[in-house]
Amino acid sequence: QVQLVESGGGLVQAGGSLRLSCAVSGFNFGWYGMGWFRQAPGQEREFVAGISRNGGTRKYVDSVKGRFTISRDNAKNTVFLQMNSLKPEDTAVYYCAAKKFFAARDSRDVDYWGQGTQVTVSS
Repeated sequence: QVQLVESGGGLVQAGGSLRLSCAVSGFNFGWYGMGWFRQAPGQEREFVAGISRNGGTRKYVDSVKGRFTISRDNAKNTVFLQMNSLKPEDTAVYYCAAKKFFAARDSRDVDYWGQGTQVTVSS
């Protein structure tokens, strides 16, 4: 059974930090590119960050570059998103995403989704 379980969301003041985690089971983690997407109320789900199978390549949406860092631990089947200098516009439900071989940048290409974790940034 495939499972992607996110944790680490919550309420934080602007300028603060959060670290999201996504623990994966049910498929060969090392074969999958991993990523994070987010969806704010009334908006489409958007790509935030992606990481290659071995962690050597990382991509970010322009709005989070320099503030967010994606990483993965293949020994623990876990992907992380370190979020610093958070802004109110970062408020959204954050979803972990898996795509075989290459990280997805389009939500239509994702093979597996997590259930999402709420991140709320107050001003």
